[in-house]
Amino acid sequence: MISYSGFTLDNGLRVIVHEDPTVQIAVLNILYDVGSRDELESKTGFAHLFEHLMFGGSVNIPNFDEPLQRVGGENNAFTNTDITNYYLTVPASNIETGFWLESDRMLSLSFDPTVLEVQRKVVIEEFKQRYLNQPYGDVWLKLRPLAYQVHPYKWATIGKEISHIENATMNDVKDFFFSHYVPNNAILVVAGNVTVNQVRRLAEKWFGPIPAGKKKLRALPAEPTQLSARHLDVEADVPANAFYKVYHMPGRFHQDYFAADLLSDVLGRGQSSRLYNTLVKEKEIFTSLSSFVMGTIDPGLLTISGRVKDGIGLQQAEAEVQQVVQQVLKNGINNQELEKVKNQARTTYEFDETEVMNRAMNLAFASLSGDTERVNRERVLIDEVSTDDMMRAAEEILKEENASVMYYKSSMN
Repeated sequence: MISYSGFTLDNGLRVIVHEDPTVQIAVLNILYDVGSRDELESKTGFAHLFEHLMFGGSVNIPNFDEPLQRVGGENNAFTNTDITNYYLTVPASNIETGFWLESDRMLSLSFDPTVLEVQRKVVIEEFKQRYLNQPYGDVWLKLRPLAYQVHPYKWATIGKEISHIENATMNDVKDFFFSHYVPNNAILVVAGNVTVNQVRRLAEKWFGPIPAGKKKLRALPAEPTQLSARHLDVEADVPANAFYKVYHMPGRFHQDYFAADLLSDVLGRGQSSRLYNTLVKEKEIFTSLSSFVMGTIDPGLLTISGRVKDGIGLQQAEAEVQQVVQQVLKNGINNQELEKVKNQARTTYEFDETEVMNRAMNLAFASLSGDTERVNRERVLIDEVSTDDMMRAAEEILKEENASVMYYKSSMN
């Protein structure tokens, strides 16, 4: 159980405090409720660009890292389809430095044209190296628009195309910042060797004066129900043929999410899973094969992916995967399998929560759902999943008309 308390500043900033006097550090985690799903289709990649820009200097602080390093701190950030998350760790005695730094870049970036050009080049180079010039790097650039026709999940967090970042203007950057990086669109979690009174005082001092912003109302188009199977063939200079199959499934805060998550674990988590055991170990159709869920807030994807063994056709590989899926639909899931994947999930939670930083992140994400106590209820929700729940999820999700398949063919074979 993670203990916490919280309050909200007059400007709308939600603050959560997790006291842990057993550690000597303090953590500040700021979750901004903005991800790539909040971008315009003609201007994608901005949420990820801002992950970089936020380290390029704020209105009063030209270098974010230097003052943090002087007090023994470190920091990082990540962006995905749904959120942008910034986090730092400092010795508990230097906690105020963290408040000073984070509040200044929430107040305003420097909006230095030189910083924009530097970070633009960094992001473009990352796009090329990780997504265009790396084997299988463009998988999700192609698979997302196959699975999603309407919802903005149809482009990756890095962006739909490089030109959107190349053409980003300073006005675009300012508009995006003042629409999303505002106190009333953020959740601050402070965890570690701190007290609630201490955090309240520092939050009021450093974040209280920042005015609330006019955040944009989120009105995303709902992805319509997929009514027929989709297929895409891709050929590239990669070492082996690869197979990808994705099914639409409920979003992260839906009541059936954990049934779908555990279903994916039964199918393809680890070497004792159905898919791996049958198609990698026994039949040697694949050299690697797994199943996982994307975990997105809006309805997401259950994914099956793997590398096919040389000499095996992709059509045969797909047929073998479908045979395993049909066995689940026909014969069900037994209690032993269910308990195994529940134990895996419990172990993940317990390991995750040994670190105070992870506890802070989990609190922030739970709060985003509108129910911070969800951080403690999720283990109960997992425990409550039955084989009947999983079969109901399987019958709803694992339908051929709900699937999109991509054959990623090697031109080297």
